Parts: sequence; C-alpha cells; structure tokens
Amino acid sequence: MGGPAGTVTFLFTDVEGSTRQWQEDEAAMRAALARHDKLVRAAIEDCGGVVFSTMGDGMAAAFANASDAVRAALDAQEALAGVLPVRMGLHTGEAEVRDGDYFGTTVNRCARLTAVAHGGQVVCSEATASLVRDAFPASLADLGEHRLRDLARPVRVFQVGEGRFPALRTLDAFPGNLPLQLSSYIGREKELERAAAALADSRIVTLTGVGGVGKTRLALQVAAEVLPRFTDGAWLVELAPVRDPEGVPDAVAAVFEVTPRSGQSLLQALVEFLRGKQLLLVVDNCEHLLEPAATLIEALERSCSHLAVLATSREGLGIDGERMLAVPSLVSPKADASPEAVAEAAAVRLFVDRAQAVKAEFSVTGDNAAWVAQVCRRLDGVPLAIELAAARVQAMTPAELARRLEQRFEVLAGGKRGAVERHQTLRAASIGPTTS
Repeated sequence: MGGPAGTVTFLFTDVEGSTRQWQEDEAAMRAALARHDKLVRAAIEDCGGVVFSTMGDGMAAAFANASDAVRAALDAQEALAGVLPVRMGLHTGEAEVRDGDYFGTTVNRCARLTAVAHGGQVVCSEATASLVRDAFPASLADLGEHRLRDLARPVRVFQVGEGRFPALRTLDAFPGNLPLQLSSYIGREKELERAAAALADSRIVTLTGVGGVGKTRLALQVAAEVLPRFTDGAWLVELAPVRDPEGVPDAVAAVFEVTPRSGQSLLQALVEFLRGKQLLLVVDNCEHLLEPAATLIEALERSCSHLAVLATSREGLGIDGERMLAVPSLVSPKADASPEAVAEAAAVRLFVDRAQAVKAEFSVTGDNAAWVAQVCRRLDGVPLAIELAAARVQAMTPAELARRLEQRFEVLAGGKRGAVERHQTLRAASIGPTTS
C-alpha cells in the first residue's frame, strides 16, 4: 500500500442519500459516481494521500500530514460541486497497519465523524484542528461538543471550509435517554450489523445470552447506530430494578412521564402517547419479568405501527413477529496463537483496553501474551468477567491472574465504585435474576 504509519490523518468520504439516488436513476448515479471517484482520488493523490479503501459510495485515505489531508478535502469538495453531495470527515491519531489496511480507534472515530456531517460539508476532530489551525486560520469553525454514535464521552467537532449546514447528525440531534458510556466499545462488529439489519426487518428484536455476555451494552450500541431511522428517538427502559410484575407499565410510563387521564388505564395512556411516533424502545433485562414484559410489548406493537422494540433477556419473549439474536462470547485466542494473533483477538482487545484504565502502560508482549490469552479463555470470552479480571492487573501480573482463576468468583469479586450491583461480581452475573 505504501501508506503512512504511526500518527496518521484519515480522510473519509461518503455520498449523502446514495441509496435513494440509486433507486431513482441507476444510470445517472453510476455516471455521477464514476465522476466522483475520479475527482476525489485525484484530489487525494495530488495532496500526497493514499486511498486504502473504497467503502460503498465513499473512499478512505491516509495522509502523513494533517494539512495535506485538509487541503485534499477542500479541493475535492470544490471539484464535486454540482456532481454529488459528499460528506467528509478528518481525524488524526495512531493507527495500526495490517495486510494493507488500517485498524484501530482512530479509524473508527473518523468514520463516526463522517457520518454526522451533511453533503458538501467537511468536519474534523479537535486532534486534526489543532494541527492545521495555523495553516487554515479562517477555515475552521468550532461546532462545539457532540456525542457520536459510539456513546463515549462527547468530542469537539470543527467544520472545515465555508457553508451553512443543518445541525450535525449526532446523538444530541435526536430525542432520547441513551446513557453516556465511560468506556470504549470493543468488538461486536458483526453482531452490530446483524442487529441493525434485524431491526429493519422486524419491529421486535430480542438479544439473548448468558449473564455478563454484554447484551445491554450491545443493545445500547445498536440503538445509537440506528437512531437516525427514528425521528422520535431511542429510549431506554431498565427493568432490572423492577420486582413487581405489575410495575412493567409503570417503568415505561416513567421514562416518558406519561400519566393516565381519569378513567383511562396506564396501558391506554401509553398507547395514546406512543401511537404515531417513530420511536425505538430499548427494554433491558426482561428475563425475570418475561410474561408482563411480553404482554406490554405485544400490546404496544399491535397499537403503535411505527414503534420498534429492542429487548434484552436470557430467553426470548415469545411474541409473534419477534426476531431473536443470540449474543455470543468474545473470540479468545487459541493456545498456540502468536503474540500478534493474541493481541488481535476481540477478548484480548477488551482486556487490554480495560487494563489500561487502571495501569496505563499495560500492553500485550511476548512475555505475557500466552498468559493474557489463557485468562480470556478461562473466562470463556465473557465480557463482564474479562473486565473484572482486567481491573486486577494493577495488583497482579497476567500470569498470577491466570493461576488464581481456579477461584474465579473470589478473584473477580468487587468492582468499580458506582457500578451496577449485578456487575460488581461474576457470581452475581452468573446466578443473579437480573443480569444483562
């Protein structure tokens, strides 16, 4: 590929509304896209960039210099005027090169930035803006902090170049109560795609799996991914604290602050409020209230034609039209895997990310790779167990941790202050009635 390594500035492009344009006039779209490809590639290569991927109707390029990337984006937008509405995103950071492609959180963040822009607009992260501020002092507009769809902490976004555009398509632009996540989301790319596709085909999707496998976090991530489909937002209803079966409607009503009128039942009030709304309802931890949860969801589904439900449970709800998706454990490396292969496994990537939260210098090395892999295998790739284990690297080496996992319930007892009670220990996740 010959692309830059180390600190890289990425430029991603994407044609806005391409699906509709393909449906309306396939021949015209094919010609416009060919013109787009030629113009964008020329702008990138003229500024010293390397196109390393073509994704659908867009491109991904890498630059050794941030200013060159910005110049390429501005030149490309100027050339594309009147051809196609293209949104572009720029982000700078460390990236891993593997088999001619780039991987890592820097690449993912650039894709997220691109997705929130509008056709004709170029946006960049603060990391890129800080590097090009002197070269393009009049071309950067601070758009403020925004929550991208990875649900992590808000990021500051800048617009590059002139033009007035609608508000960015970030989580802030949609109604809802999806909680901010304090840790990054690792792996599950295939599961995300499957669940998002399932919600396009079915109005009720249930994520099933054992306790601690990550159903809740996956559901929240899926909701963030598909949020633009729902003009009335995505809303989380947590059933874990609910003990009374009759409290399920109350939990949903509390989220929307719905109260029945005189002579009206709570269900009738909910139907009246939700009918006509294009909304995603995320109902978390249904396993201990299967019958009342299923009854309410089915009633809402029959009366609210634009409502979709994404539920999590250890087993399905048993509702007509329900689509069940099993959430598997994360892939762990094989016993004979090389240190490089160990580091690439999803379970290990999660372990390293959470370990670095308590010990910043932690990494997979030739000396500890086999032990880290053994920890992940012994914990069956279960995310909650891996997170609890990773928090112990501050006091134990991976080798010590692996040896002591014979008493896993004791070794993994405890957790971060303020964590949900059922996530404090592996025992609670394994036997508790409300585990996600």
